[in-house]
Amino acid sequence: MTGYTLPSRIEVGGREYRINTDYRDMLDIIERLQNPDKPEFIRWYEALALFYADFDKIPARERGEAMERLCWFVRGGQEESGAPAGAPLLDWRQDSMAIVADVNRVAGCEIRALEHLHWWTFLSWFNAVGEGQLSMLIGIRQKLRKGKKLEKWEQDYYRANRARVDLKRQYSAEERAERERLKRVLGE
Repeated sequence: MTGYTLPSRIEVGGREYRINTDYRDMLDIIERLQNPDKPEFIRWYEALALFYADFDKIPARERGEAMERLCWFVRGGQEESGAPAGAPLLDWRQDSMAIVADVNRVAGCEIRALEHLHWWTFLSWFNAVGEGQLSMLIGIRQKLRKGKKLEKWEQDYYRANRARVDLKRQYSAEERAERERLKRVLGE
């Protein structure tokens, strides 16, 4: 498979399976995989069931390979590039408005109005985003993370849009309950 084709099927265990390729499907899958409220095996089961149209036909012994192929697809057909470089600078949900605005600009259309947009096409447009809202957010986050001084305009933007710039941590139900318990104990 080359970068010039848009796959609609993936081979697992020597057999091809239909896959759901729309960017909204993939963002749903990514979100489910990151859900701290569910055990990892449940998250993977849901992700696989959403990705493979015929998931029930994949033998259990081949689900490990099915997971690897899903990850490969999410990466746009690229091989793994090594360990991630620290904490993420982007949150697909929190940054959705900036992502959509910048991808719309690159695509020349409203992507949410498209009936189907292949994930790899979405990634190509996403990767072509240059200067814009998203690059500004990520640039400020990167500077803050590295302890670098913000330019005056970045300081002003950060003060006015702190909730947009600061990535919100996702807490599991247990962590949220413990935080609430501690607040009660401390009288907050």
